[in-house]
Amino acid sequence: MRDGSVNIIGAGLCGSLLSIMFARRGITSNVYERQQDPRYSRPSAGRSINLAMSARGMRALRHAGLLAEVEPLLLPMRGRLIHKENGATELQPYGQRVDEQIYSVSRAGLNRLLVAAACERHGVAMQFSQEVVDYAPKSGGLTVRNHDNSNTYTISHSPLIAADGAGSRLRRAFSADSYISPAESQLPHSYKELSIPAGPGGRFRLATGALHVWPRGGFMLIALPNPGGDFTLTLFLPNDGPASFAALDSATSVSRFFEQNFADVMPLIPDLTATFAANPVGILGTVRCRHWHVGGDLLLIGDAAHAVVPFHGQGMNLAFEDCVVLDEILAQSAGDWDSVFRTFEHKQLANANAIAAMALENYVEMRDTVRDPGFLLRKALAFELERRLPGTFIPRYSMVMFHDEIPYAEAQRRGALQQALLEELTKNARSFEDIDLDAAERYAEERLAADL
Repeated sequence: MRDGSVNIIGAGLCGSLLSIMFARRGITSNVYERQQDPRYSRPSAGRSINLAMSARGMRALRHAGLLAEVEPLLLPMRGRLIHKENGATELQPYGQRVDEQIYSVSRAGLNRLLVAAACERHGVAMQFSQEVVDYAPKSGGLTVRNHDNSNTYTISHSPLIAADGAGSRLRRAFSADSYISPAESQLPHSYKELSIPAGPGGRFRLATGALHVWPRGGFMLIALPNPGGDFTLTLFLPNDGPASFAALDSATSVSRFFEQNFADVMPLIPDLTATFAANPVGILGTVRCRHWHVGGDLLLIGDAAHAVVPFHGQGMNLAFEDCVVLDEILAQSAGDWDSVFRTFEHKQLANANAIAAMALENYVEMRDTVRDPGFLLRKALAFELERRLPGTFIPRYSMVMFHDEIPYAEAQRRGALQQALLEELTKNARSFEDIDLDAAERYAEERLAADL
């Protein structure tokens, strides 16, 4: 197996990082990507410009020997800066330790770096403008079109690793009643990206060091910083209804909507109505599969296997964790690809399902719950219990974002227990001072210690 070769479909973040890990292990990768080489082209419209890097993603980059090169691309965000309807702001820290922060990173910049490292340092063979146009699961035949000359050709040897994203052509070749049994579910909400340019001299025009959130109940606007001093804005809205993308069908309706809901940021967005009309609307969906592999012939990985909505910032981090898990299995395995793929699925499938559910829950939290005094009270108590019971009580958000040693499924399970505990301890409290902290500590330790 070490002397063989694999075909990777997709040279995005997951596919390019995986090809590097394979190369470091002596496995040859042939990578086919439908987009142009990101080192020499602009990113395609409609894809998220910024991503949030957290502990799992950074662990993967460290594992591949790339973290030092990526660090200059990272901008730290210590918490959510909440922009209220009255114009006031409030910082809600993600964690309480110095290193508990996440990082804004450019998707395009990171992809360029990974592709360059794969091709120029590790000799990975990447072929761009090569689009999969057909896949026959029974025969394993893969038909590819070369966009440079419009010719088509077939790839027949395995294994195939599908890292071709949420819209994976390979995954979609399987029916709902197949062994893979893929399912795609879309939120009745979508997103649109805008931007705030840098001020004179590259000055940031919003506070740095935070992810900005304008929560408005059923919808929200967020802003992430970029190294050049600009911010990427993302508006999340229902598809239909009074406050929806369908309702924003004219320059007048767009202007009125922003004046009513985001008056403080509106003056910072040049040519708002024209940009709003020109930029595409992106869909928000979750991909789940019953299985991710077909013997040793095909493996789905990253978004192709388990796309999640972006509200926990874990899509890239989960995909990068996939790469580490697969690489660690290869390091310990003397078996064939079938056993490797089966072990990978066994280790990661429950974790992917767990973070998919938590990401959906986090959308409600970001757009609505963060405004609830009860939420803030429970968050304050969670931090206090974490200080008093280190290792026993870790807030769920922290487990997901800062503790890569805790599997997503375990974070979900422990998080549910802790949430019930927090609700019980605060049900009769109007303020933090109303809570008997010593009694809360004893009760939490008794309830949680036996469960760890």
